[in-house]
Amino acid sequence: MSSAFEKHQKRRLVSSYISVVISIALVLFLLGLLGMLVLNAKKVSDHFKEQVVVTIYLKDTAKNVERKQLEKSLAMADYVKSTKYVSKADAAAFMKAETGEDFMDFVGYNPLQNSIDVHLKADFVTSEHLEKISAEALNKTFVDEVTYDNDLVNLMNDNVKKISVWVLVISCLFTLIAFLLINSSLRLAVYSKRFTIKTMQMVGATKQFIRRPFVWKSVRLGIIGAVLALIGMAIVLYYINKSFPELELLTNPILMVVLFAVIFALGIIITWISTFFATQRFLNLKTDELYY
Repeated sequence: MSSAFEKHQKRRLVSSYISVVISIALVLFLLGLLGMLVLNAKKVSDHFKEQVVVTIYLKDTAKNVERKQLEKSLAMADYVKSTKYVSKADAAAFMKAETGEDFMDFVGYNPLQNSIDVHLKADFVTSEHLEKISAEALNKTFVDEVTYDNDLVNLMNDNVKKISVWVLVISCLFTLIAFLLINSSLRLAVYSKRFTIKTMQMVGATKQFIRRPFVWKSVRLGIIGAVLALIGMAIVLYYINKSFPELELLTNPILMVVLFAVIFALGIIITWISTFFATQRFLNLKTDELYY
């Protein structure tokens, strides 16, 4: 009978530990994903900013030498990421592929212009920089027009600012929620041992002696949960990088290593603090108060 009761208690204890580990792992995993989002938010926004195209249309009288000099000067500019020359023939072929019809059959000639598509570096995709770059290009006598989507640029920059603020707020809020959830799980685990704690205290054990095994047990559970969370983060990071290589999430591995280290450390720190205060609470309770 006693053996069956002990087995039942051990199963309950193991089940309790498993639930604590799963809780820690899930919370740290979600916190880690949020950390990855925060670290790569600028990189993602830069990627979309650099998709904005500034198109410089050339006059039909523009010479090849002039066009090549312009391309060379743009390539050397510190605000340009890449340039691409699009001839009027290439532009016509692109429109034919898009629409499925050859508009030159109706018009009788190619009304399109030779152009240079310019992709700027993300820091220079602002209305001020675009106006300055456009003015510089228009100073060339062989440049006919410069076009870009200014409304899209303003909308993108405004949204990036708003998203950055909200990501920061959500990060702080989620960190607090993570602490509270892990703390709650560990307090329940310590609560099941409250009579053992009081018994040890009554026979003369010091608070530090009583607290130590509970803290170390929780820290071990925190380490296991953190390792599981890191494995999940690594899998998600691998698939995101494989599906969206243009985001270049692994170009700065040091940041990822720091993030993984922080999540691992949080698993230890939160469990240590939570267990310390949970055991301290039951150590300070009177025997009669343990039943409430």
